[in-house]
Amino acid sequence: MTSPAPRTFSRDTQHKVIAGVCSGLARRFGLSRTVVRVAFVLSCILPGPQFIAYLLLWVVMPRG
Repeated sequence: MTSPAPRTFSRDTQHKVIAGVCSGLARRFGLSRTVVRVAFVLSCILPGPQFIAYLLLWVVMPRG
């Protein structure tokens, strides 16, 4: 029996669309990349700092 791959907090540069933030978050939390991307786009309809949070994560998250 093999152990599951460690879930690291980093951007996914292989499956990125813009910067790999959503893909990296999906990998970290074991979710589908598509679900995280759609959730982010839908959250942009609501008022709030979504773009600022994305940019901060882009800077803070290391490349994977």
